[in-house]
Amino acid sequence: MISIAHIDKTSAPRVQDARSLHSRDHCSTCSLHSLCLPTGLCESEMNRLDKIIGRRRKVLKDEALYRMDDPFTTLYAVRLGHFKTHQVTPAGDEQITGFHMAGELLGMDAISTDRHHCYAVALEDSEVCEIPFAQLEQLFAEMPTLLRHFHRLMSQEITRDQNTMLLLGNMRAEQRFAAFLVNLSSRYKVRGYSPTSFQLRMSREDIGNYLGLTIESISRLLARFKKQALLKVSNREIELLDLPMLKQLAMQGNTAH
Repeated sequence: MISIAHIDKTSAPRVQDARSLHSRDHCSTCSLHSLCLPTGLCESEMNRLDKIIGRRRKVLKDEALYRMDDPFTTLYAVRLGHFKTHQVTPAGDEQITGFHMAGELLGMDAISTDRHHCYAVALEDSEVCEIPFAQLEQLFAEMPTLLRHFHRLMSQEITRDQNTMLLLGNMRAEQRFAAFLVNLSSRYKVRGYSPTSFQLRMSREDIGNYLGLTIESISRLLARFKKQALLKVSNREIELLDLPMLKQLAMQGNTAH
């Protein structure tokens, strides 16, 4: 639970708009702090975390934040924009493993091996906060609240991976796509954006790659859902007209096996 697109005020803001919204320098004043590492920290603990946060790094659309097999030294908190992560198969094909938005951490897959297992590529002009992991580990020993929250984040990542396996293994095409839309809806809602009106940052080809479907299948599903009055679609603009029905359709895949 995605090219720079024009977004209405009910959706996630454009990068240039968001930059003015999140222009302050510290975790404590960032509107995303409730989604990121500082959750539950007192002011003094927040200040200690602020001191280890490295530079803010701008990542242009289609630029790689990191590449598969790069050495791991840093976690990245997405501050603005959206990313996709993907691996390259032995045959040289790209397999998308996830889409990531503001308030989420990138790079946790590399902690166990000290090397990244995937590529992270910006889907639009984006910005991340760099968190040196060695310094973060030192804080874990001194700040149990921070360590507990990090464990929760890792657990959420594992659950997301498990849900993706279920998505690809047990669901029919329409259930996969419904679950994908419901996931985006819930993630935008947590961030204070409209859960029913947003723009897809990823291309239809990327969505198909992630869901194990062809781009033609994604186009057919959009047309079918539109005919069934489940959504409206205009280019990348999506309006979910019947979110409860989409949730019900997605849940059918969880009970089919």
